[in-house]
Amino acid sequence: MSGAQNSVALVTGANRGIGLEVARQLGRSGHVPIIGSRDRGQGVAAVERLAADGVAAEYVELDVTDELAIHAAAEWIRRRYGHLDVLVNNAAIAVDDVPPSRLPVDAFRRTFETNVIGVFAVTTAMLPLLRAARAGRIVNLSSGSASLNLTSSANWPAEWNAAAYPSSKSAVNALTVQFATELRGTAVKVNAVDPGYTRTGMSPGATRTAAEAAAVVLRFATLRADGPTGGFFNADGPIPW
Repeated sequence: MSGAQNSVALVTGANRGIGLEVARQLGRSGHVPIIGSRDRGQGVAAVERLAADGVAAEYVELDVTDELAIHAAAEWIRRRYGHLDVLVNNAAIAVDDVPPSRLPVDAFRRTFETNVIGVFAVTTAMLPLLRAARAGRIVNLSSGSASLNLTSSANWPAEWNAAAYPSSKSAVNALTVQFATELRGTAVKVNAVDPGYTRTGMSPGATRTAAEAAAVVLRFATLRADGPTGGFFNADGPIPW
């Protein structure tokens, strides 16, 4: 085992967008960021980009829809570090491009496979490593569209009404609460965070930068011992479920 005293952070889907920026900010805050990416070439390229910015990161192959790959990644982290201080469940897909009633079942199923089952599988595999840390932190990336309170409002934009992505993020919120309840009384905290409508490959028309979005995630990845657990937050505070 090497670097056992380092503070270690795994970010899934971290080869670009918000995930890459979260890894950069975690590195600058004193963590060793591990880039989880299913594509080795893109993962290694992300590590090189961070190195050019003065952030020493590592790469681990991680497809959140592949249980063998998930457990292999957990074993690699265990052997190298023996613990995991931060898990950021960032990997997600968004395929909604039609009204809910016209979305193919396969697209709905693929969305949940990545966005929900992936979060569950990665979290359960990494949990022993998080428990072995001094104070583990899990941040599940969510969305304002996960809020049933907000999306059921007459003011919710019609063009944002979709079947798969919003409901998958509502399910992520539910998992957040359930894991936080199980882990209450331990040093592990679990929260869902909406980073805001951010300019990424998923949403090229947004104006919020990845750096601004990542700063919200970083806040909950580095919570103090008296910080919240089992909540749903954005940059301004709690979001109604």
